[in-house]
Amino acid sequence: MVPRGITIQELAPKFNRNSADLVRLLFDAGEMVTGTQSLADEMIELIAETLGGEVLLVEPGQEQELELQTLLGDEEEDEDEGLLVSRAPVVTVMGHVDHGKTTLLDRIREANVVAGEAGGITQHIGAYQAERNGKPITFIDTPGHEAFTAMRARGAQATDIAILVVAADDGMMPQTVEALNHARAADVPIIVAITKVDREDANTDRVRQQLVERELVPEAWGGDTMVLEVSAPEGRGIDELLEAILLVAEVEELATNPDAPARAFVLESKLDAGRGPVVTALVERGTLRVGESVVAGGGWGRVRALFNDRGESVKEAGPSTPVEVLGLDDVPLAGDELRVAPDDKVARTVAEARARRRRAANLSHPMSLAGGTRLEDIFAMVQRGEVATLNLVLKADVQGSLEAVTDALRKLDQEHEEVRLSFVHRAVGGITESDADLAAVANATIVGFNVRPDRKARERAHAEKVELRLYEVIYKVLEDVNSALLGMLQPEFEEVVTGDAEVREVFGVPRIGKVAGCLVLNGVITRGSKVRFLREGVVIWNGAITSLRRFKDDAREVQAGFECGIGLSDFQDLKPGDIIETYDLKEIPRT
Repeated sequence: MVPRGITIQELAPKFNRNSADLVRLLFDAGEMVTGTQSLADEMIELIAETLGGEVLLVEPGQEQELELQTLLGDEEEDEDEGLLVSRAPVVTVMGHVDHGKTTLLDRIREANVVAGEAGGITQHIGAYQAERNGKPITFIDTPGHEAFTAMRARGAQATDIAILVVAADDGMMPQTVEALNHARAADVPIIVAITKVDREDANTDRVRQQLVERELVPEAWGGDTMVLEVSAPEGRGIDELLEAILLVAEVEELATNPDAPARAFVLESKLDAGRGPVVTALVERGTLRVGESVVAGGGWGRVRALFNDRGESVKEAGPSTPVEVLGLDDVPLAGDELRVAPDDKVARTVAEARARRRRAANLSHPMSLAGGTRLEDIFAMVQRGEVATLNLVLKADVQGSLEAVTDALRKLDQEHEEVRLSFVHRAVGGITESDADLAAVANATIVGFNVRPDRKARERAHAEKVELRLYEVIYKVLEDVNSALLGMLQPEFEEVVTGDAEVREVFGVPRIGKVAGCLVLNGVITRGSKVRFLREGVVIWNGAITSLRRFKDDAREVQAGFECGIGLSDFQDLKPGDIIETYDLKEIPRT
């Protein structure tokens, strides 16, 4: 096995020869090469044929990757049964949007996730652990919106048991059927939880009948599907649901080797300010430890820190444990496998080879940047009988959102034959000045999902007349694009940024909490203004300014270039370097 582009010095030992022998051999064949020169495929094959050997040409790094796969082993069945220990079941909660999946998990975890979600919709995969009778259960909460099909599919791949949530007042919906198909494709046991049974219009018998039509016959009706009625607000049926999960897990006899080299499944990944790439992973096999060399997709590194689902720092994570991993040099794709490597050299080689292959794949499908148009102008072009091309620069807060928005927009592209969507650039992180430059060159529209532009990016976009659209809920993205395609863009409110202030210091004030000592960079900061709190261009909080001071005096407003103290409503996670952005809403009628 010989990697393409190998040098004479690297190839010679494989044939038990020195470099001079191979240089001489190629010279006799009419090829002038040096010992450090990369060889063409034909030269490698010529050397092998002349020396009576056989070679298998592979991509650079593929040899180490195969060695890595062999070293770690994929066949757990081959392991000594004496090394296997039981592990926690991994349960995926699936179902239609707004059918109560996250509320159900809230009741189980005694935490409120819904309040932190834009529009009350779960938009990222979350993994959490709960206990019942001293036995841990790992839950994966998957988004219910149809645009997150790919994320939900990945959740099904990593699961042992699927809980199909169906609301008693709504019954089976299209996304419920879709979730059911994912669970069946993953070949996992299915438990049905009928939620909202406390509603006046609840009809559980209708839901059971719909289940039967989908070949899920309840046990009470003579079938083998466990169907439980639950009410998260009342706490009804929660204990029975957990007991059912443990019962199914016991029948499945879930076990793995905790001492094997760790293998984990990337549920989510993002670029975090100050911490770098952050990976949410579910350990499938072995034990992941701080300090180990790991590779995930095109990224590699040493595990610098591990955090459990409660945000606590831990030294190791065993099978079925969800954990945040810090230390990689790049953001892997959700769905990638994270593996422990023997050392840094192997991890780096494998990751770099994967990154090269991904870049090559992208280059082999170049996108046309010619003829791009603004979102607002698309309908006019279509009316003139022209085929419009909408070039997009897409930025999102995490990898799963990026994929979901991309897939949803591509679906719109297929529905409208007269419009072509072309993604000039897609990436995780805040909108930067280089994004605005790229959009200007490509005549592209910048779409930001849960991210914001920094001041320079905003100024560059304005100067270059680049259309900039920012969203926090995915269906708003789809509504706007679809409305533009149909020529029905409605009057909207434009956000006018009134000021930027940078947090320089953080002070603790008795009975008030933390106050940000800031320098106003641009515009005017006014008390009571609407606020976005940005960290590395990513929106982490929305609210209002509750207090504004210059020295010890209250102030109504503070101009650019002056320092001030800012108190925010219900937000204490202040760090130096963060940006406080104030804005007003201005109605923009469309023609």
